[in-house]
Amino acid sequence: MSIANVNVLAAGETPTTAELVARARALTPLLRERAPVDEANRRVDPDTVRRMNEAGLFRVLQPKRWGGYELGQRAFAEVQIALAEGDMSVAWIYGVIGLHSMHMALLDDRAAQDVWGEDTAVLIASPYMPGGVAKKVEGGFEMTGRWSYSSGCDHCDWTFLGGFVDGDPADYRAFLLPRADAKIVDTWHTTGLAATGSQDIVVEKAFIPEYRTHRFIDGFNGTNPGAKWNDNELYRMPFMLVFMRGITSGQIGALQHMVDLFKSYAKDKVFMGSKTSKDPDALLAIAAAEAGIDEMKKSMFANFEVMSDYAKRSEMPPIEMRHMMRFQSASVAERCVKLAEGMLTVSGGGGVYDQSNMGRIYRNMLTGRQHAAAQYRIYGRTYGELLMGGEPFDMML
Repeated sequence: MSIANVNVLAAGETPTTAELVARARALTPLLRERAPVDEANRRVDPDTVRRMNEAGLFRVLQPKRWGGYELGQRAFAEVQIALAEGDMSVAWIYGVIGLHSMHMALLDDRAAQDVWGEDTAVLIASPYMPGGVAKKVEGGFEMTGRWSYSSGCDHCDWTFLGGFVDGDPADYRAFLLPRADAKIVDTWHTTGLAATGSQDIVVEKAFIPEYRTHRFIDGFNGTNPGAKWNDNELYRMPFMLVFMRGITSGQIGALQHMVDLFKSYAKDKVFMGSKTSKDPDALLAIAAAEAGIDEMKKSMFANFEVMSDYAKRSEMPPIEMRHMMRFQSASVAERCVKLAEGMLTVSGGGGVYDQSNMGRIYRNMLTGRQHAAAQYRIYGRTYGELLMGGEPFDMML
């Protein structure tokens, strides 16, 4: 299908970041109301995803030539944080699915034509973990394997799957294929983030044409095939650094939700004969959480500005800086969990009741911290090795 047949936004139609955040916040009451039911069903309500799509939230990082807004990392993070203040599970699938609209811009444009040629609102799932092996065949690859943690896959018509070509770790790619070529296996029974529906994906000898693949080394070097069609600075950034923030940013919104609930809870709570609102440990916990949220946002937005400056010059940030940014991104999940734990600890026995909602939020945060993108110890050690004169190589930067 030619680009002329695609429904491209008219000039001036792109909403501002403030407008999109307002649309996300307008969903907050509904998200909070649906959260317990979604958790029990182990799925985000399809109507919620429909509303998010109609509000244009999934288009923040999508190329304009394919109906998107190209607004950048900060806009995406602010929308995600706002959604997480309603329900972290919703923000989680938004962070994953929404970033795939950016990833599409890195591939040969024929891939976008396959996905969005008839409908630019089509959504894409993942995971990128190398759960399969792709064999080279004429015109492309034959893919077989099994992948875990495909968040929000029930809401998506396409999926990215990570794999090695002929088992070679040096040729690590994301392979894009339609949902019809994959089987969803219901395995997602978890401590938290149950509503993300992060099921397993099984593929048996599916054919993927060469143009529907993306080498992670191209994302690392900034040599993406999609640069021929998509020249916004956003698409010149190290993709995995952008993606990893989409995994951890929701923690900030979930922590803010916990702060709001704790303030309301502590106002009239009496524990062991003393008002929680006067408890010195409770005061310290709420102060630490509020200050931590402010610090993490400012650090994140500052990093976005630096990445944007490099991208405007068509340059990649230095490797040492990229290691530091990844470590800072991963550390967000750990910090948020610890700050939430501080409030939960001083809430006493009443804090564990379902009606407080704090326990559910905390469980979601704990589960989110398990993601590969949140493994701050691993990334900190690698960064430390670099600082001490080592030469670690990692293309997932």
